Amino acid sequence: MSSLWSEEALAGRAGVVTGAGSGIGRAAARLLVAAGAEVVVADLDREGGEETVARCQGPGRATFFETDIADPDGAQAMVDFALERCGRLDFAYNNAGITAAGIPLAEVSDELWARVIGVDLTGTFNCMRAEIKAMLPRGGGSIVNTASALGLVANAGQSAYITAKHGVVGLTRAAAMDYSAQGIRVNALCPGVIETQMMEDLVRADPDLGQELQRLHPIGRLGLPEEVANAMLWLVSDAASFVTGQAIAVDGAYTTQ
Repeated sequence: MSSLWSEEALAGRAGVVTGAGSGIGRAAARLLVAAGAEVVVADLDREGGEETVARCQGPGRATFFETDIADPDGAQAMVDFALERCGRLDFAYNNAGITAAGIPLAEVSDELWARVIGVDLTGTFNCMRAEIKAMLPRGGGSIVNTASALGLVANAGQSAYITAKHGVVGLTRAAAMDYSAQGIRVNALCPGVIETQMMEDLVRADPDLGQELQRLHPIGRLGLPEEVANAMLWLVSDAASFVTGQAIAVDGAYTTQ
């Protein structure tokens, strides 16, 4: 998929992408490097993260950092590494997350609830807290969080995930209110169902699921990781300099129904 962005769009800028070992995060890292940025590719999956680095091409540069953003120390270490490696933090794309589907609320275990909330919501908070502290002395920056279409609406069997992603939207808006005056813009992307390896595996196991997921999107297909990444790139760029506190659906009209 092509991008409208030039190789100099983010020249001289640096940032982090979490969950960058595959899917949307990998597409985001590749696009940022192609636009000239220096990117810390952060993930728990070393093999996936290093593969992302190998696939990044352009005038920018990618470096892998292994971390668990559900651990506050892990999130802080990631930001510290970015500052040491790049000397600055201009943007952050907090994309790491997990899901749990097909489980009615009363059947959700304490462990599953804590894990999903811990990664998807608390993990995003951990990253944002460290990132904001790094951005304030430089006069600002741009943070983008991956929420979900299910951070705007709901369906059955995903209570933990839906709660976490609604929380990410609220956290995004709250942070924008706290820090817009200091030059930090904070926005969220709310993707519909995206064609990732995990989704391909699910559809391969249940072909009817693929047809049902397509039916849920009025555009008639699932999204591509690059389509979400292009929206992210706009938000971290100066082209979106008056955009903050927004939860933007990238969902093929999923949430309009």
